[in-house]
Order: sequence, then structure tokens, then C-alpha cells
Amino acid sequence: MKQTDTKSLVLLRHHLKHLRLPTIGAECEKVANQAAADNADHLAYLLQLCELELLDREKRAAERRLKAARFPTIKTLETFDFAARPSVNKVLVAELMRCEYIDNRENILLVGNPGTGKSHLATALAAQACAKGYRVRFFRTTELITNLIEARDERTFLRLKTSLAKLDLLVLDELGYVPASKVGAELLFDVISTAYERTSLIVTTNLPFESWTEVLGSERLTGATLDRLTHRCRIIETKGESYRLHDAKARARRTTVKQPDQPVDDASVSR
Repeated sequence: MKQTDTKSLVLLRHHLKHLRLPTIGAECEKVANQAAADNADHLAYLLQLCELELLDREKRAAERRLKAARFPTIKTLETFDFAARPSVNKVLVAELMRCEYIDNRENILLVGNPGTGKSHLATALAAQACAKGYRVRFFRTTELITNLIEARDERTFLRLKTSLAKLDLLVLDELGYVPASKVGAELLFDVISTAYERTSLIVTTNLPFESWTEVLGSERLTGATLDRLTHRCRIIETKGESYRLHDAKARARRTTVKQPDQPVDDASVSR
């Protein structure tokens, strides 16, 4: 490379850094060499660089959205065992992975016993929404209620409520495992009511709808909550034995050691 070419490359990368085009800066020399070898024109060279920059930006943006969603662990649909959960409508789940329900402001309710894959499906659907450019936040329901109560006490409730209202998808995991206090149930209803027909919700629960009063306390509040959640809603049931219980039983069977035959006592035989 000529000295003038080296100087131009240094200046180009300097300008690209200030323009916040890091991928073009990193790839421009390699792509230029390939373009020269392929006898490509200047527009083809520029187009390839712009495509690389856009792809990298989309990748980094998706990573930021995944981080902002705060999933406990990332789950994918590829690792979900549909054969073990024949009650789960695989066609419906595949349709939901297109994320059109978010554009339509629809909700998803995942209902089933503990350990039957509800959180797995919820996380896979929400992670796909992140990949498609939607703003997502994942909460354990008890965690959100705690945050809401603390925000109310610290007079930051409106700020938290505003941040939740900016989401495209809000995931409420494990509703029903711990009963909410009267204040907590009312604050949770406030969030669900604000999200109604504005923000899509994915809710996982181990309770049938008729038992939600055990969590929310008031029949009136329970009815109002279910009315908003189930309007324009897809319901997926995950029936069957807990994955964790099934795995524990399988491990127990594998580790069971057959007792060896007792040795024959020759002396006892002779007696």
C-alpha cells in the first residue's frame, strides 16, 4: 500500500469514527481489496459497506433489546419439547412467533401446572419479539408487584408506569404462585388496565381462571382483570407432568444400583 493510501485510510477511519460508522471503518479496507479483485464499481463497493453497517447495527440493537428485557435465562422454541406437551398447539405457537399479535395489541395466556414449559414458551416468544425490533420487559409477577409498591412509597410510581407504557410487550411470569396484598393487587390491575389495547401482555399462570381470586383477593378486581386480559387473547394450555419432576424420576432410575447377589456361605450349606 502506498504512503498516500495509508494516510487516506487513517483519515477515513477517523472520519467514520466521528460519524459513528464503526463497521464501515473496520471493513472498508478488506472490502476495497475484494472490490478491486472483482472489478466492482464504486457504487457496488459503497453498497456492500452500507449493508455490513446496517446488519451490524441490527445485531447490536437486538442484543441491547435482549439485555433490556432482563430475561432470567434465554429460551428458544427449538429447545421446547412439543412431543412431551401434545396439549400445546404447535401451529398456533409458530404463528405467534411472527409477532403479529403485538401489532394487533393481543395478549397471550399460558396456563398449566408448574414445570410444564409455560415460562419457556413465554421467554421464547418474547425473545423473538426482541429480535424483530419490539421493546420487551420480563417480570416475575411478584417482582413487578414489589417494584410497584416500592415506587408508590417512594413517589416514583408514575415514572415506572410511564416506562412500562412505552413497551410493546410486557411478560408477567408465574402469576398465582404467591397471593398479592390488597395494595399489590390493585397496583397490578392498574398496570394491566393501562396496557389494555395499548401494550401486549404474555401472562403465565398455574391457576385456572376461577381460582384467580386466591391471588387478587377481590372478586370484583379479579373479574375486571380477566375481562381485560382475555379480550383479544390467545390461550395456550401446557398439560402434563412437570419437566423437573420427570427429570428427577429419570435420574433416580438411572442411579438406582441393583443389589449384588449375596455370597453363598459354604459353612451354612454344610450345616
